Amino acid sequence: MKRVKTGSGAEEALLREIAARSSQLDADVSKIVGDILEDVRLHGDEALRRYTEKFDHCKLTALEVTKEELRAAVDACDPSLVEALRRSAENICAFHNCQKQQTWKMQREDGILLGQRVRGLKRAGLYVPGGTAAYPSSVLMNAIPAKVAGVQELVMVTPPGQEGMNPAILAAAEIAGVDRVFRVGGAQAVAALAYGTESVPQVDKIVGPGNIFVATAKKLVFGKVDIDMIAGPSEVLILADETANPVYVAADLMSQAEHDVLASAILITTDPSLPDRVEAEIERQLQTLSRADIIRQSLRDFGAMIVARDEEEAVALANRIAPEHLEILFRDAERWIERIDNAGSVFVGEYSPEPLGDYYAGPNHVLPTSGTARFFSPLSVDSFTKKSSFIGYTQAGLRAAREDIVRIAQAEGLTAHANSIYVRFPDMKK
Repeated sequence: MKRVKTGSGAEEALLREIAARSSQLDADVSKIVGDILEDVRLHGDEALRRYTEKFDHCKLTALEVTKEELRAAVDACDPSLVEALRRSAENICAFHNCQKQQTWKMQREDGILLGQRVRGLKRAGLYVPGGTAAYPSSVLMNAIPAKVAGVQELVMVTPPGQEGMNPAILAAAEIAGVDRVFRVGGAQAVAALAYGTESVPQVDKIVGPGNIFVATAKKLVFGKVDIDMIAGPSEVLILADETANPVYVAADLMSQAEHDVLASAILITTDPSLPDRVEAEIERQLQTLSRADIIRQSLRDFGAMIVARDEEEAVALANRIAPEHLEILFRDAERWIERIDNAGSVFVGEYSPEPLGDYYAGPNHVLPTSGTARFFSPLSVDSFTKKSSFIGYTQAGLRAAREDIVRIAQAEGLTAHANSIYVRFPDMKK
């Protein structure tokens, strides 16, 4: 892992290097994906079957997974895994229930009615990767907020795989209350959700992670439908002082690095001796980890240990980086929560490791990456709702406001706007 000290200027170059790892959408990929989107838009199910055979090497007999298959998947899973997923789902549901907003209205004494109506989207689509990136936790994290928000129908798409569907993915879908599941992945699945086919219904919003082809497809259909975000490589930043346990720090850095060779794991510490102790722990723990090669490359290319002069400087630097996950391993960690302005999710204290948020605690693990925590928020119930305001003025209320409305309309040169007021009040002077 790279090592720098704040104030040397080296940290600026390091931050630019880490930020640059988030690849921009490739023009060649965009062309390929654009052609797939148009093909599915024009040819529907036939195109889905054709691309599934080409890319997934699977000839589909049925696009949709039946309810019986979903229930069978639950039975096929290890019962202890099913129970763990159910408990995780309960925590996620409890947390997201606290995010719900209610329709409200304000009836003023003068008879004027103002308010806002809040409701769930009619239909949302969830993309779930297959193969080695098959994560049932992502099904729960994407599906449950949608159900809590009141989405009327939740449609999931996931690649079929040559050896069949991943039972843990299907079990998670059943536990989370997904309404319909389809055996299709890749850009073609995003196209099916965006445009609809004979079998796959068109949705209002598409959420869920995927490879560069899926991410590109989501970007290209944005506007036709809404999307959650274009996620970059995963990242963790750990703030630590001399009280931090190097065993825990090393483990938590590696738990993020194992995601991807492009993942970023950063330690910012006020203790100059901590990096050496963490490095030693990394080497010791790596011996037992199945994804050691990925971890080594990730830490080598995009890992860093930064020594700051004090906690204030460390926190300021963390806010500049705006990481996806941020762990606080300072003494009195809780008192620093209010100082963290830019982070997707904050983990407080040595018994709140990042995997707790990935799998179980309840807050969503779909988080802004690549510094976008400066202005984006985690996936939430709000992500699946829409809001409409309503206005009901009385004649007296409009009369009291008419001069101001006309004056503003005239200032903007919109005479028809002013006219809609004049016609209601013939006594007004034009």
